Amino acid sequence: MLAIALLAFLCVSASANEVQVKSSSYNGEYGGVTGRRFSHSGNQMEGPITAIRIRADTHYIIGLQVRYGRTWSDNVGGTHGDLEEIFLYPGESVIQVSGKYKHYLRKLVFITSKGRRLSFGGKEGISFNAVPLHPNTVLRYISGRATNYITAIGLHWGNYPSNQNNC
Repeated sequence: MLAIALLAFLCVSASANEVQVKSSSYNGEYGGVTGRRFSHSGNQMEGPITAIRIRADTHYIIGLQVRYGRTWSDNVGGTHGDLEEIFLYPGESVIQVSGKYKHYLRKLVFITSKGRRLSFGGKEGISFNAVPLHPNTVLRYISGRATNYITAIGLHWGNYPSNQNNC
């Protein structure tokens, strides 16, 4: 009897892990190989992405900060350049990210589930376009490399956290 219960538990656990794997995907790393690594993987536990702060000039993405739920991540990259702050609407998510890079991240464009296109940075570089691998998944968190600029970015996709309070 104990053996049957253990076998049933293992099957349920394997199925739950399979569901998680099938709903997560990753794009990147887009950009150069220099800089210190950063990851917002722990920040996603605070809730969905609700706002984005970008520091940019006409050539580069300089700094990046993301609000998860009601909590801002640490700023990565530099602190000069023009600061833009974009708040997402309740229930709105990032569903596509494109941009340009060459040694440094030069442009970022976030497309949201409400059809908004949020564009930052310059015009030159190698183009990339990142979308989640699985349907109905959204941008959950960002990772990458940074110096005084954002040198590279990675995009992590997953299910929208339905149990979080979206502010």
